[in-house]
Amino acid sequence: MGTVHIELFTTLDLVAQSPGGPEEDAEGFPFGGWQVPLMDEVDAPYEVPDALLLGRRTYAMFASFWPHQEDVPELKEIATLFNGIPKYVASRGTPDLPWAGSVQLGPDLPAAVREIRDRHERVKVIGSLDLVQTLLREQLFDRLDLQVHPVVLGVGKKVFDGGAVPTNVTLVEPPVAGPKGVVSLRYGRVEGAPATADVSSLHSSPRQD
Repeated sequence: MGTVHIELFTTLDLVAQSPGGPEEDAEGFPFGGWQVPLMDEVDAPYEVPDALLLGRRTYAMFASFWPHQEDVPELKEIATLFNGIPKYVASRGTPDLPWAGSVQLGPDLPAAVREIRDRHERVKVIGSLDLVQTLLREQLFDRLDLQVHPVVLGVGKKVFDGGAVPTNVTLVEPPVAGPKGVVSLRYGRVEGAPATADVSSLHSSPRQD
C-alpha cells in the first residue's frame, strides 16, 4: 500500500485559502495571494510523487499552467514530473480534463482514494482544501506537510475547517525554517485515538518512609 501526502501552505492561524493569488479561490476572501510577499527558500527535500490527487479548482489552475512550463528552466523539472504522472480529480460535477493523464474519481470518494493509494507509492495532494476536509475526516492521509508562514489573517478557509476528527500525528523530521520565517513541518499519521491524562499524574507521589 502506498501513502497519501497532503501538502499545504498555511498562515500561523492555519488559513490555507488562495495563497498564490486571488483567482485561486475568491469567495469574498480579501487576502488572495498572501503567500507571495512571504515566499521563502526553505531547504526541505522534495519527495517526488508518482500521482497527484486534486480538487476541481486546483486541478483547473494546474492544468492551465504546468503543461506550458517545460521550457522554463527553473520550472522544467517539476513541470515534466507533473505532466508525466497520473492526475486524479475529485469533483461532484463533470469538469473538463484537458491535462494528459487525468481521470475523474467516482462518487464514492473514500473508496476511490483507497484504490489509488493501493495503486501508487506516493500520492500527493496539493491545496484542494475541500478535498482535504474529506481526507482528514476519513483519515485517508498518511502525511500532512505544512509550510507555515509568519502572518495571521483571521479570516479564510483553514486546514482543519470542519473535516478533522481526533487523530494522532508525529513529527517525521525536524522542522526546517527559511530566512523569512517560513517553517516546514512534516507530520505522519499514527494509528489509534489521542490519549488523555491528568497533569497531576506526571508528578511523582511523595515517598512514604
